[in-house]
Amino acid sequence: MAVLPGSPPIDIVMKRSARARRFSLRVSRLDGRVTLTLPARARESEAVRFLQAQEGWLRQTLSEMPEAAGEAVGIGTLLPVEGRLLRLESATGRSVRVEGERLLVPGDPAQAGARVAAWLKVLARDRLARDSAHFAGLVGRSYSRLTLRDTRSRWGSCAPDGALMYSWRLILAPPPVLSYVAAHEAAHLVEMNHSAAYWAIVTRICPGWKRERAWLRSEGQALHRWRFGD
Repeated sequence: MAVLPGSPPIDIVMKRSARARRFSLRVSRLDGRVTLTLPARARESEAVRFLQAQEGWLRQTLSEMPEAAGEAVGIGTLLPVEGRLLRLESATGRSVRVEGERLLVPGDPAQAGARVAAWLKVLARDRLARDSAHFAGLVGRSYSRLTLRDTRSRWGSCAPDGALMYSWRLILAPPPVLSYVAAHEAAHLVEMNHSAAYWAIVTRICPGWKRERAWLRSEGQALHRWRFGD
């Protein structure tokens, strides 16, 4: 795995192929995953230069990707929220709220998806700010700011100035998964790489990280199936 720096950084899956005669870059129309295929004996420095040359095209392609086919969120939808399946129901009042296994959504039912998305983003910011502060404290650092995006290229990032970025869709995942991503980025406040020293920090502050990372790899793309109409 490589990372193309920028705003936001882009994860690149690098694969060597004995049959490849040149570099080739592919963006999955299903989940936005970026794969760079290299000839077997190609140097990584050459791959980096190739990626840099293609960066404009790559970012444009990712930005123009249509939203993945999936399920429109509306009244009656069973939606995962912090790993729990909640059924959206119409309700009176002013605020979206959870009651038991129901997610009560006031207002025009036609706007339910957009209202739920707004509510989820507030909840995501609260949970991610809490966990980011917790893990940053464990590594003896602090972050400068926190932003939320709806990106398919990665679940989170940490900039050199301590700015953290997360996908707000992490709020749909079980809480330990969201916490792992916060720990992953907090560890970058100390080590801006994926060295052995970096993973030692992650293991110290989030011992179950391998399980949570495995969940993201196997189930994470399903978090993009929901269309909120926002």
